[in-house]
Amino acid sequence: MPETANAPTQNEPQAQGEPAAQTDAKTQVREVQFAEAPADTGSAGAGQFDILLDMSVPISVVLGQTQIPIRRLLQLGPGSVLKLEKPIEAPADLYLKDSKFAEVDVVVVEDRFAVRIKKILGAVNP
Repeated sequence: MPETANAPTQNEPQAQGEPAAQTDAKTQVREVQFAEAPADTGSAGAGQFDILLDMSVPISVVLGQTQIPIRRLLQLGPGSVLKLEKPIEAPADLYLKDSKFAEVDVVVVEDRFAVRIKKILGAVNP
């Protein structure tokens, strides 16, 4: 009697607890047909980019940092002063999300803190 495609050969391993004919019957292989991708028009991408221009990004300004022991942290209260490592003339750091983006000076505008950008990081200044 000739062998069928579903019958295992002596060298093929069989799944434990299942006959080989049942294992092969469960697996179906088909070719996939993909539709052609539309041609790149160039201007369509510009409209999709506009959505990014309306998004908001969290910005943080870091004046400086310090480290103190937990014992000292627990002693802090109203009126406590923490000395930061940066000198007063050094710029503060502006972060977009978690990435440092620029160095800034802290200024006051209409009775509110504001920042003036001194240097965008990664940009080449002429």
